[in-house]
Amino acid sequence: MLYLLLEDFRAGEMVISMRIAVIGGGASGMMAAITAARAGARVVLFEKNDRMGKKILVTGNGKCNLSNLSFSDSCFHSKEKEKAWKIASRFTPRDTIPFFEGLGLMMKDKNGYLYPACEQASAVLDVLRYEVQARGIEVRYGAAVEQIQPLGEKGFALTVNGHAERFERVIVACGGQASPKTGSDGSGYRLMKALNIKMVRPVPALVQLRCQEKGFQALAGIRCDAALTLLIDGQEAARERGELQMTDYGISGIPVFQFSRYAAYALEKGRRIQVRIDLLPELFAEQIPDWLKQRMERLKGRSAEEFLTGTVHKKWILYFLKEMGIKPNGEADNIPLSRWIDLIERFKSFTVTVTDTNSFQNAQVCAGGVSLRQVDENLESTQYKGLFLAGELLDVDGRCGGYNLQWAWCSGYLAGTYAARERKKDSV
Repeated sequence: MLYLLLEDFRAGEMVISMRIAVIGGGASGMMAAITAARAGARVVLFEKNDRMGKKILVTGNGKCNLSNLSFSDSCFHSKEKEKAWKIASRFTPRDTIPFFEGLGLMMKDKNGYLYPACEQASAVLDVLRYEVQARGIEVRYGAAVEQIQPLGEKGFALTVNGHAERFERVIVACGGQASPKTGSDGSGYRLMKALNIKMVRPVPALVQLRCQEKGFQALAGIRCDAALTLLIDGQEAARERGELQMTDYGISGIPVFQFSRYAAYALEKGRRIQVRIDLLPELFAEQIPDWLKQRMERLKGRSAEEFLTGTVHKKWILYFLKEMGIKPNGEADNIPLSRWIDLIERFKSFTVTVTDTNSFQNAQVCAGGVSLRQVDENLESTQYKGLFLAGELLDVDGRCGGYNLQWAWCSGYLAGTYAARERKKDSV
């Protein structure tokens, strides 16, 4: 490992060319670089990929849900939840809108979900890239930062691809380790560990859940509205409703993503995780007998499969009929009401046991990261003056719906603003 001593920076041995270094060219890194440059700082941005913003391109199914007007503390998770919300409240969606409009991006509001008007994630990335260029920010591609060495009042030495440079301020915004193919490979965690900065253990979040039940191959591909309840050791931990997606190994979809972080942390502790699925959320339990009686009256002479057609997805119908030993082509009239009630109750309380989450490869974000106790409300390190942290590297993760990008814009803005402001203060 390269280790740089203060004397390595004696006059003539190195040209100090930049005041602020930004590590990571994702959403928060670009925002930090732009904000710092607007404040008058000279900025160099280090990006180890061959281009910036790869993760932006895959958000919102390529449409980039970049923020959400429904904005409250319930939208963000952290071990330091109160502090996370206090920070998030300093740059809100109402700030994000004029920022992007100022870059030329037209936006649309879909029930509070904010998208570029053209519904192309590439447009969001492009306007950021154009502003990076317009502000004279130097971007170095293929630049892997291997070490950050604090130099006290002299700033920091960065080792990049085996070469050393000195900067007065450093903003670390290189993400977590979710979706590593986009560049988030955990390198930021390694940099923090080398500086003895404390972490909250990262786990996959906004991710699919794997289940132990058999026969999921027969259900794979189903998409349906459902109400889901997360159970931890038999106790309700969270509720969500939305489009459930069935896979050959378990469950997916936005309602699953929303509580997957809780499942991930509970699984690490060896706790029992189940998800109770209600496939008929509009039908209340007390309505089932009368609902079935009316149905039996209207659909006399139908087969069991025909009797259930139009209630839930056909794959569900065949799955539950098989589970209960009812032949799909058998006459529905010959099946007692009590048995139909039992079957419909299974529609409403299909419970699966979760054995694992999918890996970081499949996760949209990480839960965990650098503890917010390690930074002040301006996102400056409490251990190293002049070191700022932003984005997914920190222990803040949001719900689906544009909240993780909103955190990126917010944290990048704050880090860039205060890194540059500190620079001005020092130069007086």
